[in-house]
Amino acid sequence: MITPCPAITTEDVAVPWTLPSRPSRRSLLAGAAGAAGAALLTGCSDDRPAGGEPRIPLERRMRETAVRDSARLLERYDATAAAHPALAARLAPLRAAVAAHSAALALTPAGSPSPSASPSAGTGAAAPAATGEPVPPKPAEALTALADAERSLSEARTIDLAGAPGELARMLASVAACGAVHAYLLTSTPGATS
Repeated sequence: MITPCPAITTEDVAVPWTLPSRPSRRSLLAGAAGAAGAALLTGCSDDRPAGGEPRIPLERRMRETAVRDSARLLERYDATAAAHPALAARLAPLRAAVAAHSAALALTPAGSPSPSASPSAGTGAAAPAATGEPVPPKPAEALTALADAERSLSEARTIDLAGAPGELARMLASVAACGAVHAYLLTSTPGATS
């Protein structure tokens, strides 16, 4: 048979009570150094979220989107020139500028091409328009449609400036300005004086 334990009261046990001491400077510095080291080690991770998929940096995502948009615009230029061969000479310098913009946007800050950069960008190879929009049958309407595409992309890039990192923001501003000029040139009468 088990005998019950006698009840112990606080009168039976002497518990000294003292104020907790303040941490020493040495322990505070050691704790701060440990926290800083942990933060540095966390910053050296492989930039993968919990799901295991790598995060793509903002600048790279923005560049890839800009390159894709420029590729679509190049396809529109190619489709317009193919549908209206008489406009090809007028469109050639503007198309070349769009190809140059695409190539410049495809370069990462270190100068190497981004992984999604199209190797055929800027080669001048004709491709069907992937936008699904047919080229208008009249040359003037085709130029207006191309100008609308330039203007729309220029406006979108101007909006993207707010979230773009420094160097990319400057490049997007320049390319957006060129797009606005292209839209004007596409709808102005060549050789006309104002």
